[in-house]
Amino acid sequence: MIGVIGGTGLRKIDGLTIVREEIVDTPYGKPSDKIIIGKLGNHEVAFLARHGEGHTIPPHLINYRANIFSLRALGVRAILAVAAVGSILEELRPGCIVLPHQIVDYTYGREHTFFDGINNPVSHIDFTNPYSSKLRNLLCENTSLEGINFIKEGIYAAVQGPRLETAAEIDRYEKDGATIVGMTGMPETALAKELGLSYAAICPVANFAAGRGSSKDGITHEEINKKSELMALNVSEYLKVVIEAYGS
Repeated sequence: MIGVIGGTGLRKIDGLTIVREEIVDTPYGKPSDKIIIGKLGNHEVAFLARHGEGHTIPPHLINYRANIFSLRALGVRAILAVAAVGSILEELRPGCIVLPHQIVDYTYGREHTFFDGINNPVSHIDFTNPYSSKLRNLLCENTSLEGINFIKEGIYAAVQGPRLETAAEIDRYEKDGATIVGMTGMPETALAKELGLSYAAICPVANFAAGRGSSKDGITHEEINKKSELMALNVSEYLKVVIEAYGS
């Protein structure tokens, strides 16, 4: 079964039938929300709202361990993570979809591993390539949707939030090689890797990052939300294509 972590847009996928909802308890507490199980054709899909119902959980307080553990407990073996980002580079314009291949972690204070020496023995996983190459290839092979500009590589700067970044911070991330910035990429990516799950990210660009492009003098929520409806429709359409390709 394939899992999707993201916003409520999954319900908008054409042809998706909601079958049931699962409430999962884990050794790490409760996940962000109930897990919705649906059918798309003959393919079973599990969906989890990362920020909870009504988008009430901030990035630094998400129970990432419980989220990943609960999906695996239900039989999920591959995860598509949808996460809106800000663009650091001028050519990555709002509305495009980036499929990152690397990630840099700037977060702190988050429960970031299953192998903490308490619940499980310490283990040092290989994280050279954080995203599943097989799942990324599937994403990259299905980018011919009309009207959507796909960028097939990107380096995701995972930051703490919930505040947005300063212009100087964005300059720093660019010097470090990052091309997009978001608040939920870590430890989600590493936790999936620890449990042996295939994991890849789909990152619609909501806005230019601080000090860049139309955000040169600041970022407003109006700007971030302006493309949200279109992005949700585009991502839903893309997820349908990818899920059908995954199941074939």
